Amino acid sequence: MTPPQVVVHRDKELMAQAAAARLITKIVDAQSARGAASVVLTGGRNGNGLLAALAAAPARDAVDWSRLDLWWGDERFLPAGHPDRNHTQAREALLDAVPVDPARVHPMPASDGAFTGDVEAAAEAYAAELAAATGPENHGRVPSFDVLLLGVGPDTHVASLFPELPAVRETERTAVGVRGAPKPPPTRISLTLPAIRAAREVWLLAAGEDKAKAVTIALSGAGEIQAPAAGARGRSRTLWLLDRAAAAGLPRGMYPPASP
Repeated sequence: MTPPQVVVHRDKELMAQAAAARLITKIVDAQSARGAASVVLTGGRNGNGLLAALAAAPARDAVDWSRLDLWWGDERFLPAGHPDRNHTQAREALLDAVPVDPARVHPMPASDGAFTGDVEAAAEAYAAELAAATGPENHGRVPSFDVLLLGVGPDTHVASLFPELPAVRETERTAVGVRGAPKPPPTRISLTLPAIRAAREVWLLAAGEDKAKAVTIALSGAGEIQAPAAGARGRSRTLWLLDRAAAAGLPRGMYPPASP
C-alpha cells in the first residue's frame, strides 16, 4: 500500500465536482479494461454532495450504468425507504436519474426486511452477498472494488467504524452489526477495515472546519483503533479529497502547491 495522496480544493462545492469528474474517469477506465466497474458509496453531506455533482455532470453519460456494481460502506439500520438511510439518499441524489441495473445495486438490508430487526443477521447476509460476488482475481471475501468512497466524521470515524468500538477492531468478518453508535441512529451495518482495504482505491472525503481536527489526526500517524480513518487504505491508492477548511491543520508540504 502506497502513502496517501492529498488533494485540496477551494471549497466543498468544487471538491464535490472534482471528485465526481475523477469518479467518472475511474469508472470508464475500469469498464474499458475489465468490462465492468464496482464502486462502494458513502452517505453523509460529502458523499451525497458527490453523488449530486455526478448527477449534474454532463460527462455522466460516458458511464455505462448497466455495467456498474454499486455497494455501500455502511447503512443506518432503519426501515426501507426511510429518509435517513444512505440508500434512500443515494437514490434521490443520483440513482433515480441514471439507468442503473437494479440487479447490480446492492443496498444493505433494512430493519423491516427479512431480518426483523436482527442487525447481526443482516450484516451476515451482506457479507454473504459480498462473498458471492467475488472471483478468483479478488482479494479475500469481497470484490476488488475499483473505488471505495468514505466520508470522514469529526471524530475520525469512517463508514460506521467509530473510535474504540468493537467494529473497528474486527479482523475476520467483512460486514458487522454496530450497536451503540455515538451518533444517531445507534444501530447500523458497516464494512470492516479488512473489507475496506480490499479495494483497489479508497477515497476519503472531508469538507468543513468541523473536519479539520479529524483529518489532521488521521494523517499524522494515529492508530486505527483510536482514529479509524487512519486505517482506511486502498491496495493501489489512498486518496484524501479535502476542501481548504478541512485541510487547515495539515502541513503545507503534504499536498501540491498547485491544488486549486
